[in-house]
Amino acid sequence: MTTTTMTLRSCFRPLERCFGRLGGGGDGLLWHVDLKPHAMGDYSMAVVQANSCLEDQGQVLTSPSGTFVGVYDGHGGPEASRFVNKNLFPYINKFEREQGGLSSDVIRKAFDATEEDFLHLVRRSFPARPQMASVGSCCLVGAITDDALYVANLGDSRAVLGRRVSGGRNGSVAAERLSTDHNVSDEEVRKEVKALHPDDSRIVVYCRGVWRIKGIIQVQ
Repeated sequence: MTTTTMTLRSCFRPLERCFGRLGGGGDGLLWHVDLKPHAMGDYSMAVVQANSCLEDQGQVLTSPSGTFVGVYDGHGGPEASRFVNKNLFPYINKFEREQGGLSSDVIRKAFDATEEDFLHLVRRSFPARPQMASVGSCCLVGAITDDALYVANLGDSRAVLGRRVSGGRNGSVAAERLSTDHNVSDEEVRKEVKALHPDDSRIVVYCRGVWRIKGIIQVQ
C-alpha cells in the first residue's frame, strides 16, 4: 500500500473550499487529514499556517484513473496561487482527454495555458489593480497514474519521496528528492532571466547572501 504524505504551507478558510473542514486537535494553526483512499493507495495531509496572510494554496484530486496533487506557494499576494488552484487541473484534464492519457507534454501544456490566462488577467486588471503585476506563485504538481509518477515544478517548492530502507531498523525511511529547485540561485536560471530582461541591469541582484529577482525574491 502506498502512502503519500503532503505538507502544505497553507492556512485558514480557503483550504476548506479545497479539502473540506480539516480535523486535528485544538491548535488553530495546524490541521491534518487522516489516511484517505486514492487510486494507487492512501494519502494523508498536514497543513501549517505560514503567515498571517494566506498566499498559498493546495489541492488533491482523486479519480479511478489516478491521483493529482498541487502545491502553489504564492508571493506578493494570494491572487496567482488562487488562480492556479482554480485553473491548472481543469487544463490538465482537458489536454489529457484530447491526447488520450497523461504525459509530460499534457502537464507542460497545462502549465503554459494557465500562465497565459493569468497574464491576460493581469493585463486586464492592471488599470484598476496595478499591484496585480507584482504577484506570482510557485507551482509544484505530482500525478500518479498507470503506475507512473509525474512531477512538475516551477519555483522553489520541492517534492520528496520517502523510500523505506531495505534492512533498516525500526522502519527507517530515506528521503529522495524528486524535483529540481527552479530559482535564480541556479546559474542557468539567472542566465534565462537576464536574457528575458536585457534592458534591466538589476533584474538579478546578489543580496543578503543569495541571488534575488530585483533584490527581493529568489524564485523566477
